[in-house]
Amino acid sequence: MDRELLNDNDFLRDSGFCGHTACPGCGEKILLRHVLDVLGPETVIAAPAGCAAVTDGIFPHTVSPVPFLHTAFGAVASGAAGVRAGLDMSGRENVTVLAWAGDGATFDIGLGPLSAIAERNENIIYVCYDNEAYMNTGVQRSSATPSGSWTTTTPSGRLKSEPKKNIDLIMASHKIPYVATASPAFLDDLKMKVAKAKRLTGFRFLRLFSPCPPGWKSDPADSITLARLAVESNIFPLFEIEDGERWSLSYESSGVPVARYLKTQGRFRYLSDDDMARIQRETDRDYNRLKSLHQYNGYQKIVVEEQ
Repeated sequence: MDRELLNDNDFLRDSGFCGHTACPGCGEKILLRHVLDVLGPETVIAAPAGCAAVTDGIFPHTVSPVPFLHTAFGAVASGAAGVRAGLDMSGRENVTVLAWAGDGATFDIGLGPLSAIAERNENIIYVCYDNEAYMNTGVQRSSATPSGSWTTTTPSGRLKSEPKKNIDLIMASHKIPYVATASPAFLDDLKMKVAKAKRLTGFRFLRLFSPCPPGWKSDPADSITLARLAVESNIFPLFEIEDGERWSLSYESSGVPVARYLKTQGRFRYLSDDDMARIQRETDRDYNRLKSLHQYNGYQKIVVEEQ
């Protein structure tokens, strides 16, 4: 079927989007489906080595309904910039370039090129599907791994002690047009933010919560429940930052205790009650700071319905 005849609501359904090799309950594939549903067929994906690249289908097949460029681990930002330049030179400015990378390629290995294209305000949407470790290569610690988490490089007795890097603040400091967080448990909010990013020009950064059952030692059936608990406990608040300065909360949580979120995952099973109390205090502190930024900018809070 000629893809130009398909509208944005039909092209994913008609393409099938099936046959990937992702794990059951994988947040990344759930997120990619809904992001592409908003962006539509006039999209090109650039993705580094990682979960997205190795679960795209078995060679020579792909489940991607749009062109999918594979890049080296730390080169997704550079690859996306090259695609953008080529499209612009060929007169196809209307095509969306989507850089799609995990936290390892974003927070760590690819941070330099990411900062470079943000500083140049390249016309790219960059999405980090944040599963909080190097999942594709065996659940190793990244700077997105939260304090107290087990990984294969922070085993029992040596749990990660450092806090998670604040990549959103780092990106906002580049004064780019748009930074936002979103969750697969709040699809209205997710799609609204992707649509907003599509309407804007310049560099746009979205960090999406991406449950990983094998890495988190959780039940695959609980991925959306976990995503909802992360938001409701303020572990993963939903917000937007425009032009590096205007902060707004997208959802006011119910304040679920963080212990309810932590106890659903085997990666946190080594935490003591004191550890959980410390994480609760740190979460409350960070959320209160975010609320003060929201109030300082005088934004009207937007409350979205749970899915």
